[in-house]
Amino acid sequence: MKRKLTAAIGIAGMMVSIAACGGGGSGSQGDAKELTVWLTVDAQNNWPDLVKAADAAVVAKHPGLKIHHEYYGWPDKNTKLDAVLATDQVPDVVEMGNTEMLGYMVKGAFAPVDPATFDRSAAWLDGLKASVTYDGKTYGVPYYAGGRVANWRKDVFGSAGVKTPPTTYPELTAALDKVQKKRGDSFSAWYQPTRDWYAAMSFVYDAGGAIAKEQGGRWKGTLSSPQSLKGLGEFKKVVDSYMHGDKTKDESDRYLVYGQGKSGMIFGAAWEGATSADPKNDKTGTLKDNLENFVMPGPSGKNMPVFLGGSDLAIPVKSPRQAVAAEWINALTGPAGQKALIAKGNLPNNRTDLATLKNDPATAVPAIAAESNWFVPMAPGWGQVEKAQVLQTMLQSIGTGKKSVAAAAKEADAAIDKVINTK
Repeated sequence: MKRKLTAAIGIAGMMVSIAACGGGGSGSQGDAKELTVWLTVDAQNNWPDLVKAADAAVVAKHPGLKIHHEYYGWPDKNTKLDAVLATDQVPDVVEMGNTEMLGYMVKGAFAPVDPATFDRSAAWLDGLKASVTYDGKTYGVPYYAGGRVANWRKDVFGSAGVKTPPTTYPELTAALDKVQKKRGDSFSAWYQPTRDWYAAMSFVYDAGGAIAKEQGGRWKGTLSSPQSLKGLGEFKKVVDSYMHGDKTKDESDRYLVYGQGKSGMIFGAAWEGATSADPKNDKTGTLKDNLENFVMPGPSGKNMPVFLGGSDLAIPVKSPRQAVAAEWINALTGPAGQKALIAKGNLPNNRTDLATLKNDPATAVPAIAAESNWFVPMAPGWGQVEKAQVLQTMLQSIGTGKKSVAAAAKEADAAIDKVINTK
């Protein structure tokens, strides 16, 4: 999963504390001579000093240990990983997007780890913990997270008489109604791409629904449950009332569309607003210092639960150096590492560090929003559900009016049920 990050301060001279970690496997901590770590270019470009600090902490405990790093872009990483996993030349640590973990855990590609040996694991954010857990075992360590927030144009809403961000859903819809009435149908008060299943499922989980649930040892689609239908109905109201763009689009270019100035609000990844205001994307010339993030309120009366994207670190099951690999992961993701990652614009992997961000106006919104979160069903065939774009198809049918909410949800459940239990 590609991420856009905001650089902040340096990390030179960082000291990283590590706990004794046992990752299992055939290698022992005493005989490891080298360690191979695969990370994405995010680490290489944005926090190389953190990587060096983790190296130094582990080498200090294992003099003579050579640590080799390879960096990959998100589009080609898994192709390369799949190729080496079929051999004995596997990396000892590999970074994974948290939505990528499940397929590899199902196939037995990663070694189980003991979460108790990693700092602050008891406080891992629920959505991140879910991403490294399969069949009751833990197969990785959350690295960092990226949340979702609402972002609005202060000038647009101010011109409609709304001066402060809404804190309840009725306040939000009342503000959107004012903007929509003032601007007319050529303007999207809320630009909400129809196929954006991350946003749609936030409505579902806010209403007490779910994509699928495990029942008697098997997973079953639950989008047509009363709770899920209520959430999907609320999502449709948004698309019908405030989204006047192409209702067959997904969220991939939302930040570009927002930058064109034909919408007043979005609900997406925390980086999207700032990226829209970048001079190369801002076609209005007015977005800088005019955009503001706020915590998305939900129709339930609580903050909208958000999908947490992010990265995890895993140890291939074929690694002969699993114990030292676990030490290195803890050196990177422990308290000092989380502090450094926060300084680079990321959310931490745990509630303890997240709480420290809530009192800082610069980080309070994404931190508060991330407290309520959800993750995809950790079912063996979930990858096939995603590959088939079942949710996107359902949402497009709902958004374009091709099918009713109930009919589209029933069809989606049937499609989910066909593959979700298949390894």
